[in-house]
Amino acid sequence: MKQVIDLRSDTVTKPSLAMRQAMAEAEVGDDVFGDDPTVNKLQEKVALMLGKEAALFVPSGTMANTIAILSHTQLGDEVIVERESHTFCYEVAAASVFGGVQLNTIVGNSGILDADQIAKEIREVNVHMPPTRLICLENTHNRGGGKVYPIQKIQAIHELANQRGLKIHLDGARLFNASVASGISPSDYAKYFDSVMFCFSKGLGAPVGSIVVGSKVFIERAHRFRKMLGGGMRQVGILAAAALYALEHNVSKLAQDHENAKLLANELATLKGFQIDPEQVETNIVVFDISKSGYSGAQVVEKLKQRGVLMIPFGATLVRAVTHLDVSREEMRRAIQIIHELFG
Repeated sequence: MKQVIDLRSDTVTKPSLAMRQAMAEAEVGDDVFGDDPTVNKLQEKVALMLGKEAALFVPSGTMANTIAILSHTQLGDEVIVERESHTFCYEVAAASVFGGVQLNTIVGNSGILDADQIAKEIREVNVHMPPTRLICLENTHNRGGGKVYPIQKIQAIHELANQRGLKIHLDGARLFNASVASGISPSDYAKYFDSVMFCFSKGLGAPVGSIVVGSKVFIERAHRFRKMLGGGMRQVGILAAAALYALEHNVSKLAQDHENAKLLANELATLKGFQIDPEQVETNIVVFDISKSGYSGAQVVEKLKQRGVLMIPFGATLVRAVTHLDVSREEMRRAIQIIHELFG
């Protein structure tokens, strides 16, 4: 059987035997009634870890972001997001469909916005315009190539939001990648936001689940929207146990993923027709331009797939690879060897 090295996403990670054992042994109850002790333990642990009053376990990152937006806004409000953000590109217009809000998109630099850019987009009070209510940032930024949001820029945006009476939400799907890469703790990021979400099912290696944190009042409102969106789960401690295991055992492994991504980026930079600046690869996402290779992104991905290396097209002339805990250094070197054989 041909070995497959799957670099399509860090969502493809599978629970380890030890994680499965933790899931099998989890104490459970009905979480809709608030009776699942493992979910409660997870929520309390994450709230404390991020320095917030409360937390809510949800099925997915998309639901977490949607719940946060609904909890911060009213029908007809406007939410400022970056043009390539996950909320705008990959959440099926959920904020607009379920929340009745308008998204105001701003083009950032690798997904990063400056406070000055945002300030220019905040609406003045005018009967003809939707009121700006919320700013959403993403850290790390997926389509920005895993870019870590500089803390100084977050601080400046936080100050702006306070001055203008706005709320700030963080799509921190890969918050722990940002933390490991920068040395800044999750709580030091979170203190500048009214709400934060992160995923357990990406680099942390759990099979399912995300979590959103904020004030007690915010989480009470979020709980209602979770139920409305169909996210109320029952004996879900088996999934919360996987999330707890991930927090306790897998965060430290993210540094190896970052090293593998940097190794891949350095090798791609040596190939004629492939364009990437390895210095811009900060975490576990590698996006490279193949426009000068004579191939489309889809063609490159197909040729790699035939040799057992999986990536995804990220545009007509872009390809994305994502490293994760299920890809070892040895497998990374094997993938690089195949890339050289095909395109070197």
